Amino acid sequence: MSALAVGVPTDVIDTALFTRMTPVRWWEPPVLVLTALLAGLWVAIPRPTGDVRGRGGVLGAVTAAVFAVGCPVCNKIVVALLGISGALGVWAPVQPVLAGLSLLALMAAVLMRWRRRTCPVDLPAQVTPGASPDARTPRASGPSTASIPR
Repeated sequence: MSALAVGVPTDVIDTALFTRMTPVRWWEPPVLVLTALLAGLWVAIPRPTGDVRGRGGVLGAVTAAVFAVGCPVCNKIVVALLGISGALGVWAPVQPVLAGLSLLALMAAVLMRWRRRTCPVDLPAQVTPGASPDARTPRASGPSTASIPR
């Protein structure tokens, strides 16, 4: 889903909806694929119930990926701020750096969610017969205090 959300409006995925003024650069399709994979991983990792942390960061990283892989001349915000020559001369060289930062932010979000994930099945602890209940210390040998006659 995120591949379509990033790829269609930037015309990295070619459709009849948009026409790109500059050709797709060699690094844009891999950034699109990595963005989709990392966003999909983030969504797929189970999270604790009610945990909404990280949603804004992931949304910001995916938005940064849109700006990173988008046509520099087609971006009306960039053209309004820098003009066409600024979009090609200033913004276009910054886009690969923005793509890298976006992917790093998505990787960090995936790692943080992985660390906070919940385990869907709680397995009982296995206790061996010759060990204490916490399985760290061996059982004491000899008679117990309960077996000594009084």
